[in-house]
This record gives sequence, C-alpha cells and structure tokens, in this order.
Amino acid sequence: MAIREQGTGKRKLDGEGLHVFFREIGQLHKPEEVTFLCIGTDRSTGDALGPLTGTRLAEYGFPHVIGTLPSPCDADNLTLRIAGIPEEHFVIAIDACLGPHAAVGYYFVSREPLHPARSVGLLLPAVGHYSLAAVVDVSGPKPYRTLQTTPLHRVMGMAGVIAAAAADGFGLLMR
Repeated sequence: MAIREQGTGKRKLDGEGLHVFFREIGQLHKPEEVTFLCIGTDRSTGDALGPLTGTRLAEYGFPHVIGTLPSPCDADNLTLRIAGIPEEHFVIAIDACLGPHAAVGYYFVSREPLHPARSVGLLLPAVGHYSLAAVVDVSGPKPYRTLQTTPLHRVMGMAGVIAAAAADGFGLLMR
C-alpha cells in the first residue's frame, strides 16, 4: 500500500490505500449520512471518471450519489447540485485530475474540500468534507486535449477501484 502524506494534508494512495481511506470514513459515518458527489462529464474520456464512479457507487447500493452517467454533475450544474445536498450529510467529493507522470494511476485523498476543475483552470466552488482526486493523466500545456485523449481503459479501471473500495469500506456488497 502506497500512502504518503503531502504537505497540504493530502495523502497519495494506491488502490489498496483507498480501501483504508474508505474504512476510516465508514467507521465514522453510515452510508445513509453520506452523499457522494462525483464530478465530471461523459463527454470527455478523462473527465468521465466522476460519472463512471457515481454509476458504480449507485450499483453497489449507496443511497445518495450525485453525478452518474445518466445524470452527470459538471461545471454547468455543480452549484445547483451542491445546493440540493442535505445539510446534515457528509460529502465525499470525487473528481479526475491531471498530475505528474509518477502520480498517474494514483489517488489524492484528504479530509478537506475538493477544488474541482483546477487542472483545466476553472474556478468552481470547493466542496466536500472529504475529497478524492484521481490522477487520470499527465498535466501539460493543453489540459482539455489531454482529458479528451486519456485512455478510457485507465479511467474505467480507476472508477471501478474507487467504487469497490468505497463499498468495502462501508460494508456494502454488490447487488
């Protein structure tokens, strides 16, 4: 398991480390108290991580998931979707991101809000009590192009790992 503390309170995890992260959250909160906010669009391979993850989380039986393939949560509707989250819920925000070559395939998690769309230069509201940023590809001078050409296999695999780790951490089984 690769876990490394970052100076900002972020931890860099591999798939096994995600299981530990979600078990920690699952010990503090019941699935009914948690909303997964899966940010992204199905119109860009790299940015589809959020809706792919949200769809898998819903399949595992999580009761509160925002951002799925049929109903993505993207830059156009993020603020509206956040406003619909019950105040008493704990939010786990999930988004794709770009990073250094050595971080591709890893996940940065934190007990702090997520800042969506930073890698493409957008200023959207920070969200979440917990955050998970999946590094789907290498950052570079053309982030939109990079996200458009990110391998779908990698993104689908990472979405599956996130959802399975969450289901394990909260004690849910595939239905």
